[in-house]
Amino acid sequence: MKVSGERKVPGGKLVRVDGRVEEGHLVDVVVSGDFFLEPDEALDDIRGALEGLPVDTGFDAVTAKVETARGAAVMFGFEPKDVALTVFRALGRATTWEDHDFELVDAGPLEPLMQMAVDEVLARQVAEGRRKPALRIWDWASSAVIIGSYQSLTNEVDLEAAAEHDIAVVRRVSGGGAMFVEPGNTITYSLYVPTTLVAGQSFAESYKFLDAWVLRALRGLGVDADYVSLNDIASPQGKIGGAAQKRFAAGGVLHHVTAAYDIDAQKMTEVLRIGREKLSDKGTKSAAKRVDPMRSQTGLERHQVIEALVAEFDASYGLTPVPIDEETLTEAKALVESKFATAEWLQRIP
Repeated sequence: MKVSGERKVPGGKLVRVDGRVEEGHLVDVVVSGDFFLEPDEALDDIRGALEGLPVDTGFDAVTAKVETARGAAVMFGFEPKDVALTVFRALGRATTWEDHDFELVDAGPLEPLMQMAVDEVLARQVAEGRRKPALRIWDWASSAVIIGSYQSLTNEVDLEAAAEHDIAVVRRVSGGGAMFVEPGNTITYSLYVPTTLVAGQSFAESYKFLDAWVLRALRGLGVDADYVSLNDIASPQGKIGGAAQKRFAAGGVLHHVTAAYDIDAQKMTEVLRIGREKLSDKGTKSAAKRVDPMRSQTGLERHQVIEALVAEFDASYGLTPVPIDEETLTEAKALVESKFATAEWLQRIP
């Protein structure tokens, strides 16, 4: 069986790998592209390292083979991991955005517990091949504090203040920090993609990769947005939002972002226990000053910001709107009862 794969290295050159798969091994390998390599004899060494490669070899092992084979040769416009990723693409173990048809799932307004459950169900459906990769823009039916999977409930949330303000407290499946959300003041979205889309990427690399379309959309609205640290999207005016990610063993990635469109900073600081250490490493004196909502940075209505985000994704990768189906809602309701609404889950770290 003939195989081929290409990778345009961001800011670099094109790498292509062609060959055949025979009895579980990659043979007749050809490595080509518009890169630079000195001395050029190293190309034969790299090709030789890939010849006879078992098709189930891990990414790090393929990268190490290329690294060893290139020896002291200097690679311009590409690196050993780029060759490894191109091999993975040739073998169908890595994909690009263009390899997928994306759906825009409309679930309508949901209460916080259902938001958590729908998120996990959709991600597992993609992982198991029951659903195409998808984007979902959340519509919040009520206010909530969402804590990360590994956060302490009592350390992060003032439960009495949350109850006083009628704010639900829920725990999500991904890591990261606590988020304060209110209907109309928050923009939250999720991406549900197969792990092949982020093959060969570290968590840090995959965050910016999966949100590149968002950064383009925000810049198109006049916001100089970029990733700072691991998972924050910010501009020179302040933090815009935070991302979190969960990778499932079945082969799917749940990547979601909550951004402030507007914010009741006083209420947020009453409900969230934001420690001095966390604030000090951001170089600010108060939680309210850490966030600069998109409303103030764009001057647009919330629906206009969302429309710009969806339009950018559609223009970049294509997007087919679909309503959420009853089977998914039924699965999600069952998951609320068995997991997300239980004290065991919410208080898994007291």
